[in-house]
Amino acid sequence: MSNPGEADLTPITSVRQLADWFAQGSKAPGDWAIGTEHEKFGFYHANLAPPPYEPAGIRALLESLQGQGWAPILDNGNPIGLTRDKASISLEPGGQFELSGAPLPDLHAAWAELQNHLEETRAASAPLGLGFAPLGFHPLAQRADMPWMPKGRYAIMRQYMPRVGAMGLDMMLRTCTVQVNLDFGTEADMVEKLRISLALQPLATALFANSPFAEGKPNGFRTLRGRVWTETDPDRTGIPAVAFEDGFGFQRFSEYVLDVPMYFIMREGRYVDATGSTFRQFMAKGLPGQPGIEATMGDWADHVTTVFTDVRLKRFLEMRGADAGSPEMLQALPAFWTGLLYSDAAQKAATALVRDWPVADIQALRRAVPATALATPFQGRTLREVAADAIAIARDGLRARGLGEETFLEPLDAIVASGETQADRWLRLYRDEWQGDVSRIFQAAAI
Repeated sequence: MSNPGEADLTPITSVRQLADWFAQGSKAPGDWAIGTEHEKFGFYHANLAPPPYEPAGIRALLESLQGQGWAPILDNGNPIGLTRDKASISLEPGGQFELSGAPLPDLHAAWAELQNHLEETRAASAPLGLGFAPLGFHPLAQRADMPWMPKGRYAIMRQYMPRVGAMGLDMMLRTCTVQVNLDFGTEADMVEKLRISLALQPLATALFANSPFAEGKPNGFRTLRGRVWTETDPDRTGIPAVAFEDGFGFQRFSEYVLDVPMYFIMREGRYVDATGSTFRQFMAKGLPGQPGIEATMGDWADHVTTVFTDVRLKRFLEMRGADAGSPEMLQALPAFWTGLLYSDAAQKAATALVRDWPVADIQALRRAVPATALATPFQGRTLREVAADAIAIARDGLRARGLGEETFLEPLDAIVASGETQADRWLRLYRDEWQGDVSRIFQAAAI
């Protein structure tokens, strides 16, 4: 989740103004970039427990990394993130450690950024006895075992989540993801990219499945993280049907976001609880108990970060459906989507692939894949077969870029060839080599 940003105090006067905020993200193809975000669970080598904020935990790690040129991001005086060269490090609610990478020109630069981040994190965490493992759901900890990070927005969400879904707190505390942020050219280009990526998001969830354990035993899913998201705040999650309606664009998406219930606004560096109001109501009537506060564009920008659809439109597109995984899989995720969406021919082929998929079928697929992943039946085939087609399109798209980036798809080729996801591999090791000891996953997955 985002670190708090700079406030824009411009008053809001129309919905068109909100739509124009999204439109300002439009870029010429030569300026399109790739921004990768990935999260990982911290653990103490001595006992595998998740580290608290302090002492000798996440705060100390952040402070150590400042010696590498990172500047602190503060919340009520507490360092809760870092920033450097258009990249940032942020904390998820349970202390999951996230790199939000800089917008970079190609996948080779993204791979170098990932390797540098892992090296810096290992060097800073070793004196604290900490390791990190990128997995989709925490394999050992109960919800009560997880710490809470001192971020103001999380305190508000912590109170709100149990009202709107059975697993919202699990999403906050016990899940990790990898996502990629990609640009669009025009409004029509945004619409086509958004529809492709929403339609294929359940496939990505299956391909990257990496959370088969919970509380020390198999949980019955290939991606429990995927399951968690089907039980989290339906007002702001999932695959919104509006994106597939005729006439969809920046304005229609703004109308959708206006009706998403709010979490907070920021005033004078302080989070103000805005739950109970939609942004539309806030614009029309203000906030109950907060006289004199009017909606600003800064409030809108913050509100957009609380929309958790499987693909989120901001001033770029965020692909949000995958479990965190090995470094090679963290890199395969941006390779997959870049290949599909940064070549005109590949984008058209991807559009043709999903053109006849009814939105209700896509939404049903999203609910099915957490349990059966690539074995899930869809459109008369298995999702594994569909994945082979999608990866072939992505490979053609990367080849068209002429940068030798298609090598980063090799982990996905191996998964489709074998039918064994990361989750299936862990389950095999659990049954055989680990002899039922889930705790061994930390050593095996540590980065």
